[in-house]
Amino acid sequence: MTHLREPGERSDAPVTPVGGGAGLAADGGRWWGRPGGRGDLVERLFAVQSLFALLVVFVLAVVVSPRRDGEILFLSTENLGNVVRAVSEIGIIAIGMTFVVLLGGIDLSVGAILGLSAVGTATLMVDSGLGILPAVTVVLLIGAVFGALQGYATARLGIQSFIVTLAGLQVARGLARIWSGGLGIPIAYGDGPQEAPPAFEILNGSVNGVVPVPAVLFVAIGVAAIVVLRTTAFARHVYAIGGNEKAARLSGVPVLRVKVAVFAIAGLLAAVAGVIHAGQLNQGSPNDGAGYELDAIAAVVIGGTSLAGGTGSMGGTLAGALLLGILNNILALNNIDANVQLLIKGLVIVAAAGLQKLRHSIA
Repeated sequence: MTHLREPGERSDAPVTPVGGGAGLAADGGRWWGRPGGRGDLVERLFAVQSLFALLVVFVLAVVVSPRRDGEILFLSTENLGNVVRAVSEIGIIAIGMTFVVLLGGIDLSVGAILGLSAVGTATLMVDSGLGILPAVTVVLLIGAVFGALQGYATARLGIQSFIVTLAGLQVARGLARIWSGGLGIPIAYGDGPQEAPPAFEILNGSVNGVVPVPAVLFVAIGVAAIVVLRTTAFARHVYAIGGNEKAARLSGVPVLRVKVAVFAIAGLLAAVAGVIHAGQLNQGSPNDGAGYELDAIAAVVIGGTSLAGGTGSMGGTLAGALLLGILNNILALNNIDANVQLLIKGLVIVAAAGLQKLRHSIA
């Protein structure tokens, strides 16, 4: 019988039955087997796999980093700032993707939503003359509604999320190209016509000249997501649906509402990443965000979230996103051929998926 464990409870605490299978751990993972048994130990070890992998990659990056005048380039303040700045957009998208994957779904439209949002941000401020708050509000609403419609189609029509969001990818790209006329919309700052408010340029800045603003937003959203997954009934419903949708429905979980909300969150966060993207590049292009959905899925998988749904944690996703960012950075610092970089990243993703398989077979 499947059990849902309240966030914060010990593994030997009483649980609430909801169907067939195993129970949920307080950190968003799943306890396999009886409390205190072999499965419990395996889960505890795999719960920190992403953090351990992140530490290993960080150490390797320090070791193989090029030096200049005795300085380790990877550890320079400027370079570390570039790492977290580059990670921020993918990381924010990956946070939304984690909710979708925990649900047992996938969202291929998030990169296209980022492009649509970047175009919308630039167009609304430059061409329509809207201020920052109205423009960003409209863009975020578009992202959330787009995601919600996909969630509704998946839940109500019973179409696999892969198919629905693949179609959504095409629709979002088409809308972005129609909105922009197929061209990139440059963002110039000033108080005159065809200029965006200068305050928007803050997204390309840093706090105290050290921590990039996008990284601050990424961390804030990540912390909020961790809190949601650990403390809310909504999170327990997400895990329950991902673990056994039929059992969750029979237990009274509002499956339709939860699915719509999850895809709306993914769309909203992709729109947030689009706004940041426009602010960092000072433009909005309908081609922005191409391939971002794959990097986001990779971060989720490396973070230990099961593509089958029902198992995973937000902390793992954040570590997975940082791992990818460090890997990309150190390969670039060493002038590794771009094709070889793709090969190495692919092997890392396969290794992470293999660990998931090993996790379940051992447990």
